[in-house]
Amino acid sequence: MSLNRSLLDSVRLLGEVQRVSGIIQSLTGCLEPAVVARRTVEGLVQQFGYAFARIWLVELDQTTLHLVASAGMYTRIDGSFARVPMGAYKIGKIAQNRIPFLSNNLSEETWVRDRAWSLETGICGFAGYPLTHGEKVLGVLAVFHRQPMAPEFLEALQLLCTAVVVALEDAFLHQQQCSSLTPEEPDFTPLSERLASHFASGCFRLVGTERSLSPSTTQTLLQAARALARQHCTYCRLTYLDEAAVLEAVLPPSDDTVYPDFVALAQAVTGLKGNIDIVALAQEQTRRMLIQLPIATILEMPVNILSTRELEILMMLARGLRDKEIAEQLFISERTVKFHINNVLSKCQARTRAQAMYQATRHGWLTPV
Repeated sequence: MSLNRSLLDSVRLLGEVQRVSGIIQSLTGCLEPAVVARRTVEGLVQQFGYAFARIWLVELDQTTLHLVASAGMYTRIDGSFARVPMGAYKIGKIAQNRIPFLSNNLSEETWVRDRAWSLETGICGFAGYPLTHGEKVLGVLAVFHRQPMAPEFLEALQLLCTAVVVALEDAFLHQQQCSSLTPEEPDFTPLSERLASHFASGCFRLVGTERSLSPSTTQTLLQAARALARQHCTYCRLTYLDEAAVLEAVLPPSDDTVYPDFVALAQAVTGLKGNIDIVALAQEQTRRMLIQLPIATILEMPVNILSTRELEILMMLARGLRDKEIAEQLFISERTVKFHINNVLSKCQARTRAQAMYQATRHGWLTPV
């Protein structure tokens, strides 16, 4: 390969990585797996101009992939490929074998069920990447293009998929925590205790008086705790200063020069106008991570944080109505009701519906009944 060609490939890859970074930033604060998937595929179509992009997630039985997001020329998720058996077609094989795949001759691939469709639409490029976390397969990301794709695109896709997996894991954990609590058992656990729960006994420290943080700041700090725990953090300290909240951690040494688990976290911190720094301490053979979030992001929840529809549903919950009854009265699906309720929980920095109603009442958004 000539020097000019090599330079051109490097420039192209850099541009793709920059566009991928924009998509990663859009995942900040997502607490629903479907929302993470939707923002990812929409970002790929918008940033790269692909014909369409899709994400399948593995169902609980680990035998089937379920299409949860599709953007571009196809947006429906209930078509013939809504569910793909593990190992079937290329999507199922990518999930089963965990091998990224790229082809620029889609119509000639033997696994393509409808080659005429490929020729008619002019789609020749396909790239699929497994969404994996350790030995666990979460799903598959696939993109379709009317132009050939450079092999180097798989490198940019790896960066994106790493961040998507982190966001999905955080969303799954949030769902699990919410579903494990009932309205009769509200949880007002302080942030320090929620952070400490991710570490071994004696690993976490709190310095300064705890205060109420914004939902986005709280979620970012919890995201940091989960990422640190996955990196086997040996020491973590949260300090409340007059003008900032500082999270400091010590990590064991690593040969990696880039820490994929912290990609999405760095985007979240930057989005809050904070700073994040990871440095190697040669003398102690450890790594030190420092996150600083300015006091401007540590505010009481603003007025009118809930939409009209969210307040309407919260009022119905306060009257004792069930999700099905709310859906019938508002002429929407139960799934839509749950979607709005999850948004309310996120905005109110609440882990249960009862806590959300308490927060909304305390701030004067909801009249007690």
